[in-house]
Amino acid sequence: MHLGLVLATTKRVLRQLSHDKRTLGLLFAVPIVLLGLLAWMYSDNDVMFDFIGPPLLGIFPFITMFLVTSITMQRERTGGTLERLLATRIGKLDILLGYAKAFGLLAIMQALLASLAAVYLYGLDVAGPLWALLAIALCDALLGAALGLFASAFARSEFQAVQFMPAIILPQLLLCGLLVPVSQLPDVLHVAANALPLTYAVEAMSLVAKHASLPNEFYQDVAVVLGFATVSIMLGAATLRRRSK
Repeated sequence: MHLGLVLATTKRVLRQLSHDKRTLGLLFAVPIVLLGLLAWMYSDNDVMFDFIGPPLLGIFPFITMFLVTSITMQRERTGGTLERLLATRIGKLDILLGYAKAFGLLAIMQALLASLAAVYLYGLDVAGPLWALLAIALCDALLGAALGLFASAFARSEFQAVQFMPAIILPQLLLCGLLVPVSQLPDVLHVAANALPLTYAVEAMSLVAKHASLPNEFYQDVAVVLGFATVSIMLGAATLRRRSK
């Protein structure tokens, strides 16, 4: 790994995205608007908003970062940028880490804006500290970016990159405990849920919402989410194709 090449890739990606207003809107505005819609839906039931708000605060950035990262990476591939880069001395891991750092910086901004809006604009009340809410929202966004980088390695077009969303995102949404507590799932689904990273992200958000003093399970959940993100980036580097066809 060459730090200079990683930083150069990071700067290039951020420079390109700074001119893409639609992508920036998807990253920063959409999660805030969706949280506002949720707060409006439960305007007469603050208890329900405080219950469902924290998990969704992690899920919204997770989904948007997955979409933006996978599509952007695939656009680089189909446009020939990746092929030209890999013809130089830059390595696959340098490219993936450069992208991960760029989207990681965007994830920090996204998690900060969404969390502050949820707490101070929409009145989300959590028992735990605000920094913990920010931390797990950031981890969820980083996980989405890492999975997006990994999924883009198997797509041949931007449309195919979007098609990976039902296969990668929807099963996690169904089994993460948002609809039915993981402990109440059938045995096979319970095992499957414990193998999916979003389950631990939702559990960590729920722990922040319920506990003023964070239990050890919170830190374990954060470690699992970050571990999944790291492995996804490594697998993405290992499966990154030199050619787009």
